Amino acid sequence: MEKVAGWYPAWHVALLYWTWLFLFTFGFAGAEITCRSCHSQVKPQQQHPQQGLSMHLKTGRGEKEQRGIPGEQGGERGQGAGMDTEDAELQAPFDPALAGTKFSGWESRSWASEPDKLPEKSRPEAAAARTGDHPQRGQGGGRRNSARRRRGRSPRGTAGPGGAAGREPGGSGAARFGLEELRLGSTTFALTGDSAHNQAMVHWSGQNSSVILILTKLYDYNLGSITESSLWRSTDYGTTYEKLNDKVGLKTILSYLYVCPTNKRKIMLLTDPEVESSLLISTDEGATYQKYRLNFYIHSLLFHPKQEDWILAYSQDQKLFSSVEFGRRWLLLHEGVAPNRFYWSMTGSSREPDLVHLEAKTVDGHAQYITCKMQNCSEASQNRPFPGYIDHNSLIVQDDYVFVQLTSGGRPHYYVSYRRNAFTPIKLPKYSLPKDMHVISTDESQVFAAVQEWNQNDTYNLYISDTRGVYFTLALENVKSSQGLDGNVMIDLYEVAGIKGMFLANKKIDNQVKTFITYNKGRDWNLLQAPDTDLKGNPVHCLLPYCSLHLHLKVSENPYTSGNIASRDTAPSIIVASGNIGPELSDSDISMFVSSDAGNTWRQIFEEEHSVLYLDQGGVLVAIKHTSLPIRHLWLSFDEGKSWSKYSFTSLPLFVDGILGEPGEETLIMTVFGHFSHRSEWQLVKIDYKSIFDRRCAEEDYWTWQLHSQGEACIMGAKRIYRKRKSEKKCMQGKYAGAMTSEPCVCTDADFDCDYGYERHSNGQCLPAFWYNPSSLSKDCSLGQSYLNSTGYRKVVSNNCTDGVREQYTAKPQQCPGKAPQGLHIITSDGKLTAEQGHNVTFLVQLEEGDLQRSLIQVDFGDGTAVSYANLSSTEDGIKHTYQNVGIFRVTVLVENSLGSDSAVLYLHVTCPLEHVHLSLPFVTTKNKEVNATAVLWPSQVGTLTYVWWFGNNTEPLITLEGSITFTFSVEGMNTITVQVSAGNTILQDTKTIAVYEQFRSLRLSFSPNLDDYNPDIPEWRRDISRVVKRALVEATGISSKHILVAVLPGLPTSAELFILPYQDATGGNKRTAEDLEQISEILIQKLNQNLVYFELKPGVRVLVHAAHLTAAPLVDLTPSHSGSAMLMLLSVVFVGLAVFVIYKFKRKIPGLNIYAQMQNEKDQEMISPVSQRESIPNAPQSELRSPEQLVDEKLDVQPIEQPQATVQNPRKGNAAKVVWTEDFQRACGSPRGFKPRPGAEVFPQLLSPRAQKKSLPM
Repeated sequence: MEKVAGWYPAWHVALLYWTWLFLFTFGFAGAEITCRSCHSQVKPQQQHPQQGLSMHLKTGRGEKEQRGIPGEQGGERGQGAGMDTEDAELQAPFDPALAGTKFSGWESRSWASEPDKLPEKSRPEAAAARTGDHPQRGQGGGRRNSARRRRGRSPRGTAGPGGAAGREPGGSGAARFGLEELRLGSTTFALTGDSAHNQAMVHWSGQNSSVILILTKLYDYNLGSITESSLWRSTDYGTTYEKLNDKVGLKTILSYLYVCPTNKRKIMLLTDPEVESSLLISTDEGATYQKYRLNFYIHSLLFHPKQEDWILAYSQDQKLFSSVEFGRRWLLLHEGVAPNRFYWSMTGSSREPDLVHLEAKTVDGHAQYITCKMQNCSEASQNRPFPGYIDHNSLIVQDDYVFVQLTSGGRPHYYVSYRRNAFTPIKLPKYSLPKDMHVISTDESQVFAAVQEWNQNDTYNLYISDTRGVYFTLALENVKSSQGLDGNVMIDLYEVAGIKGMFLANKKIDNQVKTFITYNKGRDWNLLQAPDTDLKGNPVHCLLPYCSLHLHLKVSENPYTSGNIASRDTAPSIIVASGNIGPELSDSDISMFVSSDAGNTWRQIFEEEHSVLYLDQGGVLVAIKHTSLPIRHLWLSFDEGKSWSKYSFTSLPLFVDGILGEPGEETLIMTVFGHFSHRSEWQLVKIDYKSIFDRRCAEEDYWTWQLHSQGEACIMGAKRIYRKRKSEKKCMQGKYAGAMTSEPCVCTDADFDCDYGYERHSNGQCLPAFWYNPSSLSKDCSLGQSYLNSTGYRKVVSNNCTDGVREQYTAKPQQCPGKAPQGLHIITSDGKLTAEQGHNVTFLVQLEEGDLQRSLIQVDFGDGTAVSYANLSSTEDGIKHTYQNVGIFRVTVLVENSLGSDSAVLYLHVTCPLEHVHLSLPFVTTKNKEVNATAVLWPSQVGTLTYVWWFGNNTEPLITLEGSITFTFSVEGMNTITVQVSAGNTILQDTKTIAVYEQFRSLRLSFSPNLDDYNPDIPEWRRDISRVVKRALVEATGISSKHILVAVLPGLPTSAELFILPYQDATGGNKRTAEDLEQISEILIQKLNQNLVYFELKPGVRVLVHAAHLTAAPLVDLTPSHSGSAMLMLLSVVFVGLAVFVIYKFKRKIPGLNIYAQMQNEKDQEMISPVSQRESIPNAPQSELRSPEQLVDEKLDVQPIEQPQATVQNPRKGNAAKVVWTEDFQRACGSPRGFKPRPGAEVFPQLLSPRAQKKSLPM
């Protein structure tokens, strides 16, 4: 029994083998794929890279598991082209022509990537001719190669490469797999001594060069820097490598590798700036180097698209440098340049190849678009093609187009310049109301853009423009978008390489994401037909539109590794992608699919994700499984994915980190990067596929294939015929592949899209949208000229059709009729309604309809200045004006011609910067007494202001438009008052403390004259002296400091106010009475009169403190009740005053002159600490001074107040003297310069000259 029940390996293995074979043969025979409902979650798309391969080996040194190479730009430095945390993602190349340029708010993007959204900690990057004008297609461009090595992988499964290895399913359309394992010729080289290095950059010169350069580095995540580096060079396609550390310096630590895109023999190495800032330059493909010191730290490089020695360098402190000697000498071009917002001028659009486009920050923090020569960017030589400021990080220069963004009124506005002409507002459908915009492509004289409209959150609409990039029409709605790790937006759109006008897009429909395809640049979109059979040959029941094939459109991070989808210009009909079959796109049940007829039909080739690379112009497809396990096999297909053969490329299993094929795909050499174990050196396996072929292809080895869309041969107005190698021919193509002939087609409806303002209806006709008026004419259309009257259709750009309905749908020229101006608008160039005094303001006048050339324009700036122009064309660059005074100005513009006129108004707030706020209020007051607080401003006239008042611990502020308020306190104690003054974008504040008591005493103090010599008359000095005086009083008298408050007053001679306070202890007892305060006052006066109170200001400078006199106008009546004699004396004074007034009035008898004074009650007037002229500004609220009954002439508002002496109280409360003005009184009393009030108007004495005040208030 024990023997029977025991483990017998041979029997069990045999039993398991035959059981598995039986199930495979019979159990799966009837399996079918049907439409299933599944939930989709779109993967975030990866970024487009610069060309090159960089590798990252994850070690146990405390590095961050999910991070890319530190400081590297996603894509340009690579998030790693090889493994993610679990898988070795071996990705196929992509065409760098697909990459766009990102910018804030409105960003130029590749449809599935963002190459230029760079983290702040980015390290230097190389960008091959990011001219924006003309990126280098299919070249390395100095961009490093990248892959990433990872450790601690978790396996996805144990199946070998291919998933269905060893099976050869029957049935047409199913991929066939060979059973025999073949051997590829390969050699392996170990980078000895670099086992600890966790990053690598690889460059293969290509262009029939056998040179490969590899830079390996050890990045210490704890230190945040590179601590070691090694440079390797191979001259035999990677068979052997030489270590070049001794040629660059044994102690030199290298950080980055750059290659000139127009001359691959020129190499540039950058040292680690933590150690030194230097460049090492080679002109012989890295064989020898010369070292050059730098005085700045390079953040990124931009090579010229034509001139091999011209380079732009961007420093870490936002400075832009230029070099015409390949980095040997540098010239500072401009400071304050926005990251990645600098471009070379394209040769085709500019006659000045040395012209540089850049976005720079102005002194006041705004952004401007500037162009200048690379050797001279002085202020005088700069040009500003866009008038006014632009939004930060919004400049894009790409091919024939320049784009900028300007936000006004909370909404972004987009402008485009075509072939460097004047900027024009981009016209989207009227109610698209975009929140965000991305320029996807500018190829073939047309702009492809993704726009997120006001009602969209995770989707974008695709728009396509006319040739000038001005008028956009809808191409596809609700394209899926996703958020990258660094916050970048990625659009699920992919342009198929090699076939003009062909795109794939993932569209969201009822919360389901489906893949659509177009062959005519978005004019028509269709779902993808699923394969007829699965990998096993079983039929797939998938009926459109309920079920279809859906693809993941994440493009490659790296030009030499594959993403979820890949295509090549050299293999225009072959598309390889990962996806699923069903009602929607899913992240589960992912398989690999291939199309060899440009997306018309598809075949399933693997049940698991693989990286597929193109060799020999697409004649050979190489597939390596995505796995975290070591492998030694790969799959090859010589017939466009119809059949696959299994090959071993190494004798020992290898953890694959990345794959590099020679640029150009014309040879059959490939290098696999990896390691045998987690701690071994880098292993470089060179695979040469030449041994598979015994000859080159001849003419008879090819056949002709016609591009079509579900049987329709005319695509983009032409029949295109390609030459393809016959699938049964196993020969090497070399440069013979890709030949094509084209024949134009007769124009049909399918060759025309709807024009701007028109929408396609269900019957296929293009009719005007509800918001569009087809009869509206451009303002450029002048009487006697002609314009193109749209038929509602426009031919798809780059469509080559002829005849047919072309004449019917083409716009017809018509004579411009005369038209009255309509839709006139006036705005400022920056979109703001505020301007600073003394600064230029640029006004832009816009007219929607009317004769531009025959309309007279008049502009009144509202300050007494007006200008006129003969026609509106003269104002295209803007109308500039400078305001010398602050205020609110009504700017009016009138445009008129012989048929009518139109006008527009803009109210402009002109301000000057607010520099200082001083809160003036008493130091001490009594309970329930009104206190006046005044905000004194410097300068006094700054424009429209808002005052926010905070009292004590109140959480709700009081907001006023006047700088003076009155308030009371009902509780004793110390209270704080804060005033915030808002002037435009500036907010300043001041805080003061006021003591509140039922009763107190006050005494004026003076000082020995020597103190005035040291008085700078600033608040800080007064506070310090107040503290010193208080301490001196306490030491001289022995009185508790709780009873004393000293406030040094502004102005000269120096004086102070001493307050004696009724301090109450915490228990509520021992509160001082009025008699106690009087006794304390007598003690203080006695000590002061005896010169016993003094302090040392500095060594040798003693300052005496004296009692000056009682306050002339005491804040409060300190006695508990009035004595009878005092009351009698007060009444006597009142009667005498009345008598004098009556006598005076009747004695003068001057006709028309009425003078009267309304004296304020002494008890109601609280003491306000005197202030100097520079801090005290009369508080005459504008709303009160401009009252029809009490105000002077309007010109008073713009005249300076020359003698401010005291705070003016509200005349409506009876706290100020009032004078009725007549011409006779003016002659008698005089008036301030330029002061001419109306007869009978009321004014305040404080606004008169001192002589006039003296005469107007006889006592």
